[in-house]
Amino acid sequence: MRVLVVGNGAREHAIAWKLKTQNPGLVLFIAPGNAGTEQIGENVPIPQTDLARFARDNRVDFTIVGPEDALAAGIVDQFSASGYPIFGPTAQAARIEKSKGFAKRLMRKHNIPTATALITRSPTAALDYIGSPLKCSMPIVLKPDGLTGGKGVQIIEDRQVAQAAAAAMIESSKGREILIEECLRGTEVSVFAFVHGQQVSQLFAACDYKQLNGKMTGGMGAYSPPSIWTSQLAQDVREKIMEPVARALAAQRTPFVGVLYAGLMLTNEGPKVLEFNARFGDPEAQVMLPRLKSDLLRTM
Repeated sequence: MRVLVVGNGAREHAIAWKLKTQNPGLVLFIAPGNAGTEQIGENVPIPQTDLARFARDNRVDFTIVGPEDALAAGIVDQFSASGYPIFGPTAQAARIEKSKGFAKRLMRKHNIPTATALITRSPTAALDYIGSPLKCSMPIVLKPDGLTGGKGVQIIEDRQVAQAAAAAMIESSKGREILIEECLRGTEVSVFAFVHGQQVSQLFAACDYKQLNGKMTGGMGAYSPPSIWTSQLAQDVREKIMEPVARALAAQRTPFVGVLYAGLMLTNEGPKVLEFNARFGDPEAQVMLPRLKSDLLRTM
């Protein structure tokens, strides 16, 4: 079988390593790949716009998409329209990650537990909301609506500083919305499942390290399984979060197919969603995939 893995991160290295370990005879291409993937397959340094043609010319049987930017740009739609099998959500389903405003509204509509938030593109509304102790308690969390590689979140303690930061974020967002969120307290955990429409697999969990020198990062290492992850918690997250969001996306005719990733805060009131992502996390994939006993390629 000939498989193409899209991406160049440690996540894609982990995916490629797992595929090759479980299926030694696999012919593996990684686009564009990295120094690690070069040891287990053929790196293909071509732009995303040429990948469908590469899949055709090289008789690729199956493609697996690693990074969120490719999913948001519609690579799954492009491949599917050409009849090439591919693993990942469509651009419409990937909005669960691409647009935090879309995800927040979906959660509100379907009563999926999450932080309270103001979604706005108005500087006046943002300043009024942050300036009112009745509407907004400190600290607050500022998030731009679009993809930021895990580095766009700001947690701010001071109201005046928060107002200035919100105004700056709205200006730099060039007409897109921002979220001004309640700051949730608790333990953070990343939860993953293979999802096909309304079907949700067994859940698996990891914890990553978010900060370096006090600044938010895309993840500076991880471990799995976390000791806090119990069968009762898994059932709770499945029933209140993962299955409802899968049903919600299917109900609006944008069914999710791929790996759904919920970033959760385990609060005193139970697990609440910080964000959804539409793919494996990096670094989480590096510590979860070695634990996977079932065949990754067959599952995908």
